[in-house]
Amino acid sequence: MRMITPDPLIAVSGGVGVPKPSNVKKGELTVRAMVLEKAGERIAIVNIDNLGWPAALGNRTKALIKGIPAENIVIGATHTHSAPDAYAFPDKTGKTTADLAYLDWCVIQMAEAINEAIESLESAYLKITVGEVMGKIAYNYYAPQLYDPRCGVIQALGTSGKNKDKPIVTLINYAIHPEVIGNNQKILSPDLIGPLYDRITSKTQGMALFMNGAQGGMVTADNRLDNGKEANDWEECIRIGNLLADEALRLLSDAKPQLDPQMFVQSKQVIFPIESEMMRFILNNSPLSTGTSDDGKISTAITLLNIGTAQVLTIPGEALPNIGYYLKRKMPTDHSFLFGLTNDAFGYILTKEDYNSFKRYEYITKTSLGEMTGEILVTELLELINKSPLPDSIKTYSSN
Repeated sequence: MRMITPDPLIAVSGGVGVPKPSNVKKGELTVRAMVLEKAGERIAIVNIDNLGWPAALGNRTKALIKGIPAENIVIGATHTHSAPDAYAFPDKTGKTTADLAYLDWCVIQMAEAINEAIESLESAYLKITVGEVMGKIAYNYYAPQLYDPRCGVIQALGTSGKNKDKPIVTLINYAIHPEVIGNNQKILSPDLIGPLYDRITSKTQGMALFMNGAQGGMVTADNRLDNGKEANDWEECIRIGNLLADEALRLLSDAKPQLDPQMFVQSKQVIFPIESEMMRFILNNSPLSTGTSDDGKISTAITLLNIGTAQVLTIPGEALPNIGYYLKRKMPTDHSFLFGLTNDAFGYILTKEDYNSFKRYEYITKTSLGEMTGEILVTELLELINKSPLPDSIKTYSSN
């Protein structure tokens, strides 16, 4: 783990547009990395407290890692709406106010975290579970019940010495917008993810790492009040973060040890057409972007991971819940994980049926690459599933 809270504080971004000034911090921004090795192959799962983390930045970090192939490193963002602009969003004139020196520093901090994880490898076994979390944590702002209440948890525990049977790291995978505070209050914050991390660490003594899910359109923190307003303060971040942490550990309490989990990784490049004028302008004018191709398309990576009984698919943006449900239904395990905003962050990902079809989705249509993004993504991820070995059988561990 590395702290990446800027000092002095800088402006924060909640989406497309000019970042808003900040003069107060609540919690610390961090970048966190876990590395897994099996039979000589390594993978790294990395997350950073930011709205999103473009591949242009992630690839610079990957180039600094000597012990893991670049395609075996997956980098996601928590999606807090109270962190510095990592997209370098251009204004109408094509200029950006992003702090590029800060982003350069974060690239280095991320590499240091991954390299430290490589150097600290130790023998471990896993506990893995997926189940519904209870309580007032998330809801869909557009359609309250249209969200995925399932939370996936992967915990690594030591096998010998002082760390025997003690958690080393706990990964939580859940779909939610960490936007309790937002970017309008002049506060820099990891939002609810900070208290989530603190709660997991206080209860396990190990590190915590959060990977977001299919939280697009618009699965957000359930900070609704009885009077029709919202709680938008740090105390609400603590309430939701603590509750999600407690629920994740509750689900994990019945998980069986996976003493010899198998591991597999496969990645591929996928090409998406860009129909949105806004997205094309951002990609062609941001100093962090490699731009679009001459035919108006862009390429990015998707990855499949098998980790014991878990199967993980990465999503380069914010997929809507229906896409998430469909992908999980097609994965050959009950321990299905979706890592959203991972490997890249291209805005919302809708099905072609939803794209620009009704007024409620005007904004997410405008901030999506195009009508076929969801269709292409699902097709390519299903191909990865079909061409990959099966994850470990849940029954194998249940019978031990």
